[in-house]
Amino acid sequence: MISQKSREIRLVSRPTGIPVEADFSVAITEIPPLQDGQVRVRNLYMSVDPYMRGRMNAGKSYVPAFVLGEALTGGAVGEVVESRAATYKPGDVVTSMYGWREFFQSPPGELHLVDRDVDPHSVYLGAMGMTGMTAWAGLNLVEVKSGDVIYISGAAGAVGNVAGQLAKIRGCYVIGSAGSPEKLSFLINECGFDQAFNYKTAPVLEQLNNVAPDGIDVYFDNVGGESLEAALSALRVHGRIIACGGISGYNGTTPQPGPANLFNMTTKRLTMKGLIVGDWLASQTEFENEVGGYFRAGHLKDKETVVEGIEQAPAAFIGLFRGKNIGKMVVKLA
Repeated sequence: MISQKSREIRLVSRPTGIPVEADFSVAITEIPPLQDGQVRVRNLYMSVDPYMRGRMNAGKSYVPAFVLGEALTGGAVGEVVESRAATYKPGDVVTSMYGWREFFQSPPGELHLVDRDVDPHSVYLGAMGMTGMTAWAGLNLVEVKSGDVIYISGAAGAVGNVAGQLAKIRGCYVIGSAGSPEKLSFLINECGFDQAFNYKTAPVLEQLNNVAPDGIDVYFDNVGGESLEAALSALRVHGRIIACGGISGYNGTTPQPGPANLFNMTTKRLTMKGLIVGDWLASQTEFENEVGGYFRAGHLKDKETVVEGIEQAPAAFIGLFRGKNIGKMVVKLA
């Protein structure tokens, strides 16, 4: 039974607007000797996700705010290096919410065993992890089906590209928007999207009408703002909206006004449902069986942008809001 030194990332100030690296610090901590019933894990990869920005603000939200001066938390995949719990042994690969640190120890109930033979292990933070489950749950939330025309904003991001690929597997016509020619190429040539456009080059509604002149059935919202307003105009009667995220407003210092055409919800009899993946944890085995099967069969790609070293985690997180990632942004720790 020995202690273990570990580096971790702490939040030292609450950001105003887009976070800066001075809002974070790297600290060295000592993990005490392992006790009976505990498991020690060395993190291999950690996740950075846009929703974490909301947790950096003070006040109540759907998730607790991060505490200043304490290590951040988030998704991670790691290897068990020591265990005093019967359910885990050294060499097991597990996911947890103990990201932003190199080592941690916890009771076994806070860990989730995954297949160590799946390569790379970081896929359990992407297509086969909470990111992929968010995409899968969103499609199920509004019963996306074969023949639907679906528009996905933020489509080259972690959730968006998986949502598009799963929608294609279901037989949908898939449209995505992203912010660079490289991202559009990824959506068309790697993910199999039917159409993709650059939201920076012309108004979103104009481009959406060009690629879907007869309208859309489903909007998977990762962005909010102009994209949501465009979708409200393009949706057909009885269309559905998956309200997954609104990254365009996460760093705003004042609330954004709502869409000017919100009354389309009434005139078109639209349905809009909010999505929090934590509500779907009871379906995790079903998700892993279905989506894991697609991944193993080569029908689903897991695209990553990998940054190396825990000290680079704040820059990786900030990069999410500057469009630096294609697919899932992960930080490699070991």
